[in-house]
Amino acid sequence: MARERYRDQLDTLRGDVLSMAELVTDRLETALDALESSDHDRARELVGSDDAVNERYLDIERECIDLFALQQPVATDLRFVAASFKICTDLERVADLAVNLAEYTLVADHAEFPGVDLRETGGVAAELLDDAVTAYAEENAWACHEVADTDDELDALCERAGRAVLHDLVETEATTTRATDRLVETVFSVALALRDIERIGDHAVNIAARTLYMLESDDSLI
Repeated sequence: MARERYRDQLDTLRGDVLSMAELVTDRLETALDALESSDHDRARELVGSDDAVNERYLDIERECIDLFALQQPVATDLRFVAASFKICTDLERVADLAVNLAEYTLVADHAEFPGVDLRETGGVAAELLDDAVTAYAEENAWACHEVADTDDELDALCERAGRAVLHDLVETEATTTRATDRLVETVFSVALALRDIERIGDHAVNIAARTLYMLESDDSLI
């Protein structure tokens, strides 16, 4: 009976991590949609509802602590519990980055730079995150390596987008001091958005790395 309860606790932990991942992914997609459409209402709603993710994170943290303290898992189970906790840490940080993206929506009009599609670039990062979580859910070591490879493509995409911003900035003529200030603010906001999108990809790789180590004791992606 005790063994069955222990297995149930491990299954519950996995389910809770995946539930948190779904919540974070939904928030990221909402942030990207708000950024694309300059939807201030959706952005404000997202910024004001960050507690839900933090509460999930703390609940899972307690689950992991209880498993460490009461069940003292070893070998494969130990790696699973440790990886699950670290993955939740990455998910919580992705949620913070989603809030950042929503905040950028409130301070600048990114449509001024048509050469940069933040929604498309952010969509690549969101897909990367989903692939990493799926690798964890399905215990797929091969998929972990695929996530790492795709992150290189995301980095290159962000770099090209950054160059496009600089090109558009050079080509744009601001006629007043006020227009110049707004332009600089927008450039800064776009640059920060690209930085945070790239960071989301990094967190996806972290999730894949934790999963690979969990499955095969392989730390090559860490």
